[in-house]
Amino acid sequence: MLGINLGIRRNFMRNVAIMMSGAGVLLSLLVIGAGAPARAAEMPSYFKEIVGTETATPADIATKNLLQLNTTMFELYGNAAQVFRKNILAEHPVILGLFSGAGGRFILYRPGMPPLDAPQVPLVYQLLKSVGHSTMALAEVVTPYLNSPNDLTWRAPVAAYRSRMQSALDGLDAAPMRDDWKPTSRSILENNIAFMDECLKNNAISPDALGAFAQKQSPLLKKNIAWAAQTQVGHWMDVIGGWKRTLGADWEKTYAASNTIYVARQNNILFSVLAQFFGPQAINDRLILIETISFTTTPDDMLESLTRIIADRSVGAAFFGNYYLMDYELMGGDARQAIIDEDGKRNIPVNLPPQVPFGSRQWPALITPGSGPKTLADLP
Repeated sequence: MLGINLGIRRNFMRNVAIMMSGAGVLLSLLVIGAGAPARAAEMPSYFKEIVGTETATPADIATKNLLQLNTTMFELYGNAAQVFRKNILAEHPVILGLFSGAGGRFILYRPGMPPLDAPQVPLVYQLLKSVGHSTMALAEVVTPYLNSPNDLTWRAPVAAYRSRMQSALDGLDAAPMRDDWKPTSRSILENNIAFMDECLKNNAISPDALGAFAQKQSPLLKKNIAWAAQTQVGHWMDVIGGWKRTLGADWEKTYAASNTIYVARQNNILFSVLAQFFGPQAINDRLILIETISFTTTPDDMLESLTRIIADRSVGAAFFGNYYLMDYELMGGDARQAIIDEDGKRNIPVNLPPQVPFGSRQWPALITPGSGPKTLADLP
């Protein structure tokens, strides 16, 4: 038993010695590594043409880090907006009025229910509009060549358009249009063809001929425009009125928005129809006109814009104590005063609109009265 114990002890001591020896070697290596500088790895040759020595000053790094805060803000805002949208749609009905060539598109979102697309404007709206646009398009084709009598580039597109015009005229009687409206559309198309035939025959586009053509078409176009507007407005008044009855008490917490580009901002039809049912106190509150850069936009883009407006209002109330502050350019007030100060330095007159309170219910369009024509009927 003693021999066995001595053998075990010797083996144990030998193992400890080996371990201590290895630890010593490792410790030595660590000490050497800590005291000796690291040797840079050699750059592979295939990197040498594209890799240089980069330097950044503390100011460069600080600037980048600060600017990144604003970039990250938009990323975080986008993520939060998805949550905001879900919460808004879970509590509030939302109506979107989107521009389209078919007379617009209205969508009703109700909490817990699938979106409801309204029926389209009757097809006759598009037919009247198409006939009217045909004359406008013809003018756009020929006008660039009024001062270029030797440039006959216009002949091919005019000849091709004449063929389409004739086809439209030939099928007019079968079109789904009121019989008492067809003679006006027929006259418009016939006048278009006669003008094109005159230009093709004379191999020229004269200002006098174009002027006479425009004078002949103007009273006819006014009729088509009026009928198209009546068709569109009557349809959407029925739709929105029906939705208001369906929503009942929930109408008072319904949001609505329509989109517009600059040329359609004044007298915007879809917004104006909505305003008849929402009333003046809802304008710029629950009824919003969203300006865009194109005639058409998607429902998702519209919902995103509406969500941002509503969410920003809560932020404005939390930080600055006013619910509608963020509907306005946040720096606008200080910038206004800065403009006034700069005008004084330059001795130039101040040219700024009157200030309006946050939460103004003013129409989001031109409303200042003045002289001059205001409708087609006012024009000669």
